[in-house]
This record gives sequence, C-alpha cells and structure tokens, in this order.
Amino acid sequence: MAHRAEPPDGGWGWMVVLSAFFQSALVFGVLRSFGVFFVEFVTAFEEQAARVSWITSIGIAVQQFGSPVSSALSMKFGPRPVVMAGGILAALGMLLASFATSLTHLYLSIGLLSGSGWALTVTPTLACLSRYFSRLRSRATGLALIGVGLSSFAFAPFFQWLLSQYAWRGALLLVSALSFHLVVCGALLRPISLTEDPAMGGPGAQLAFLLHHGPFLRYTVAITLINTGYFIPYVHLMAHLKDLNWDPLPAAFLLSVIAISDLVGRLVSGWLGDAVPGPVARLLVLWTTLTGVSLALIPVAQTPMALVVLSVAYGFTSGALTPVAFSMLPELVGTGRIYCGLGLVQMVESIGGLLGAPLSGYLRDVTSNYTASFLVAGACLLAGSGVLTTTPYFSCFSAPTSKPQNLATEVQDTKVPLPKEGVGED
Repeated sequence: MAHRAEPPDGGWGWMVVLSAFFQSALVFGVLRSFGVFFVEFVTAFEEQAARVSWITSIGIAVQQFGSPVSSALSMKFGPRPVVMAGGILAALGMLLASFATSLTHLYLSIGLLSGSGWALTVTPTLACLSRYFSRLRSRATGLALIGVGLSSFAFAPFFQWLLSQYAWRGALLLVSALSFHLVVCGALLRPISLTEDPAMGGPGAQLAFLLHHGPFLRYTVAITLINTGYFIPYVHLMAHLKDLNWDPLPAAFLLSVIAISDLVGRLVSGWLGDAVPGPVARLLVLWTTLTGVSLALIPVAQTPMALVVLSVAYGFTSGALTPVAFSMLPELVGTGRIYCGLGLVQMVESIGGLLGAPLSGYLRDVTSNYTASFLVAGACLLAGSGVLTTTPYFSCFSAPTSKPQNLATEVQDTKVPLPKEGVGED
C-alpha cells in the first residue's frame, strides 16, 4: 500500500464504519442484553448473584485485557484475519456454553473463550476506523457504535422471547449463530497506511512512549473508573426490577428503552464532537458526569415513570460518552499509535470491567437491595470525570489535531529514524 499523507475521511472508510456497526452490535449488544440470562442462571444453578455476575465480568475483562494481543497481531498481520478469527472464537464459546452443567463451564466458555473472540474483534476494528477519519472521526465513530443501541433495543426482548420458547440452552445456540457473523465483519476491513507511521516506530517504541506520556496515563485511569460502573445496569437492572416485583417482559422492555436512548445519544454526540469547536475532552466530561448522576439516582426511583425517565437519561448520556471517548485517544497519542494506545487502554480498563459487576452483586447480597450497588457505580463515573478534567486539552479553546505536534522530538526520544523524502511501499 502507498502511504497517505492524511486519513481520507471517507472512501472505503465508510465500509469500515459498516463493519464496525455490525461488530459493535454483535459484541456489545449481546453483552448489554445478557442481563436477561442473569436471572435464568441464578435459578438454574442455584447460585448467589455475585457468583453469576462473574460470567459477564470475565467476558468483559478478557475482551479488554486481551486487546494488546489483538493490537500486536493487527500490526503484524493486519486487522482482517485477526477479526475473522475472533468471530470464530466468540461463536464457539456461546456454542459450548449451551452444554454447561455448572458456573465454571460458563466462566470458561462465555467468559474466557467468547471473551477472547471479542478481544480479537473490538480493538482492531475501532483502531482501523480511527485511521480512516480525522475531521469526521467523532461522527464516523458515532455512526459505527449506534449498532450497540439498535442491537440492545432488539436483543433484550428477543433474548427474553428465546428463553420463553427454547430455554437458556437453546437461546445460547442461537446467540452463537448470531456471533458467527463477526467473521463477515472482519472480511470488510482493509488496512490503511499513513505517512506518519514509520516515524512512530514499532510496538516497543510506541509502548515506551505511552508509558511515559502523562496525559495518556491519566486518560487510562479515568476510563478504568468509568468502566467500573458503566455496565452495571446491563447486568443488574433486571434483577433490581425483579426485587421491585416487575414482570420479566416489562423489565426487558426497560432495557430496550435504555438501548434506544443510547442510540440517539451516540448520534447526537458524534455530531457534536465534530461540530462544536474545542477539544472533545469537555464533551466527554459532561456526558460522564451526567451518566454518573443518573446511575446514582436509579435506587431512588420507585415508580415506573421515574424509572423510565432515569433509564432514558442513563441511556442517552452513557451512549453519548462512547464516541467522544474513542475520538479523544488519537488527539492524545496520534493516529499512528492508535493500535497500541487503544489496546493498552482496554487492557487496563479491564480491571474495572472485571470488578464492577461482582462488586455490585456482593453489595446486593450484603444489603439485600441494589441501592449501594448503583450508588457506587455512579460514584465511579463521577471520579472518572474528575480525572478527565486534568488532561491538558480540557482547558484548551481549540481542538487539537490527531497528529502529535512535537513529532520530531518524539521521534528523537524513541530513537526511530525519520522517513526519507520519497516514501515507498509499506
């Protein structure tokens, strides 16, 4: 491939957006709707909520902790074969889960195997998309990630219907068939080469730069705190509504309300991220703060109308923070480091994904309600928002570029030679 001076902001990039749309639906849409299975697993295996919560938490943690592996593989082989292999693993994990006879089997099949497949799909797809767009990056990311909202809106009641018709084993078989379509998503990816890539060095040089880059490290801490509380409603809201004596179908519908609000939030946030002058860091702080407040207020709502209003607020703001969170990273580290940077961020934030849901389940078991669970989840997002205010771009009045402005200095620090005038083939 010939090197491009700048991301094309279009072209085949829109096919990458389409691939990311379906990939996000088949990974995060399934994860968000898995709370429907939560109640079934508690009943089928006669286990406490905290132990059952580990199924989803292990899957999220493995997906994020394995991201550096997918980044390294993508830098060596390209994102296409990596994502296709991930689709096969994700489908295989769900298939084996349908034969589970204990929670340990579900930990290994869904948590470890499907989680490994998700790890090989998420980071390469989003990193590939970020390299195709610069001026329209937030908008493209928002369009790609609305697949999460659409699939969550459809999957929650759909999974509930599957459970009523085929029980949880038959439902997991059909989820496995859906997950296999990730292979097609991977086939649509086409890597792009930029002129700044040689100056960024190999994986070792990029890792050394990132580990000594203060703004990137603070951003990683903030995202980890956000991730600790972000998924709590998707894991425990169904059980919380059961404590309030809600029927399963109306409870599943409330997850669909969150999903459709999430979809609108991603679209609005993607448009604002490109339209509003200034860095996206401020938008990210705004959406993160509002998400934390709405999470903390969920236990206060006792009437159906209040819960619907808070669900809409949580869905919109939590959806809105996602596109700008991904768009902020290239501004911090440069487009050429996006594979390594995104992989490292997702690995560290896996700590939050691993501990968040079990902590909420533990608090539920100790207190006999979900009040403390949602309060702690909201506090984690508010803490993450506070850390984001310390990033250098938060107080700027102009939007930073995705190319590091001190490129020559960075190249000298990492001891990577600058490319010659006539750039050849990659």
